[in-house]
Amino acid sequence: MFLLNILLIVGLVSAGGCKQEDVSAKPSTEVPAVEVTRLVSAKFIGEYTPAQIKSRIGNRAEIGLFTKYSVKVYSLVYTTTDTKGQPVQASGALLVPVANQAFPLLSLQHGTITDDKNAPSYYGSNSEVWTFGTVMASSGYILAAPDYLGYGVSRQLAHPYEHASSLANASADLLLAAKEFFRQNSVQWNKQLFLAGYSEGGYATMALHKHLQENYAEELPVTASAPGAGAYNKTAFAKDILQNNRPLEYINSYLWVLQTYNTVYELNRPFSYYLNQPYAGQVQKFGVQAQVSKYPQQLFTDTFKKAVLTGSDTDLLKTFVDNNIFDWKPEAPVYLIHGTADDFVPFYNSQTAYDAMIANGAIQVTLRKIEGGNHFSSVAAYTLETFMFFSSFGQQ
Repeated sequence: MFLLNILLIVGLVSAGGCKQEDVSAKPSTEVPAVEVTRLVSAKFIGEYTPAQIKSRIGNRAEIGLFTKYSVKVYSLVYTTTDTKGQPVQASGALLVPVANQAFPLLSLQHGTITDDKNAPSYYGSNSEVWTFGTVMASSGYILAAPDYLGYGVSRQLAHPYEHASSLANASADLLLAAKEFFRQNSVQWNKQLFLAGYSEGGYATMALHKHLQENYAEELPVTASAPGAGAYNKTAFAKDILQNNRPLEYINSYLWVLQTYNTVYELNRPFSYYLNQPYAGQVQKFGVQAQVSKYPQQLFTDTFKKAVLTGSDTDLLKTFVDNNIFDWKPEAPVYLIHGTADDFVPFYNSQTAYDAMIANGAIQVTLRKIEGGNHFSSVAAYTLETFMFFSSFGQQ
């Protein structure tokens, strides 16, 4: 599974302390602000040596160049908010290199998973953090990996697939919890913060970068991010799918997106609005992973297609716009990586993001085109390019 190969990067968020007035100097009726805490618990999973880590990847010689430190692995439970803004507990993994020195923080947003046991906090052998995430930690990064809502301790919730704000919140709040863990356990962080992820992880990484810049610019300034092959332009993607005449292997993932937006934004339409029969009934019965036609012209109703393509379904189009994360101005360097022949998340998602960011005045955005690479074959190049990109900043 391609998710095992994607990787890394760093994210950390800080809850700033508040200065209180000397109440002995003058009376005050104001209640002093209290620092908000995120960390609920931290469970130690294990410590792994470089030799153990290398053996997971087949003891390939090149892996030995990265595995320098033993790694301690923890499962964190922390507080965040759900899609309605209500408090909820979430979970994630934290990997810490064993050495008496400060390391950069790398926030790894995982790609699409359909099995809860592959969430980072379980640290299972089929998760991204077990293999290359651990290699990155062993090379000298503290690695934070959110489960997102719907996995781990919050598995009772439906995962809000490709919902920008909840992905960003869950990722950022893990970083805040990690910062509390650092203080409590004397973990040395050098204040560099890197962000990375591929596919849904690339989308989550872009959403997290934007969220941190807008809400934690002083506490958690991003050093750099490397979003890989994310569906950043939801509006263009929807129109592209509905005009497509070829079979789309990722069609079930798109049904998942529609289900998320239909629920989160309380459109509450039956699937028969979106899908022809018998497919609407199959999805209603078996869920979005049900077996359906991969041909958009057979699958989607004419009413739905026309409403999106003509712009008449303004309520649904607003949900796409709300989840577009390509048109903004990043202040920190962004390294967009995408295969030009991506058959799951079309390349124009990264191209339109690059064009919009440059038009908005961003000066540190790079678009790395993996010529001829599809969604799976580009993973190896993404991994190497991301590691080299972050390494170029050095360790402070």
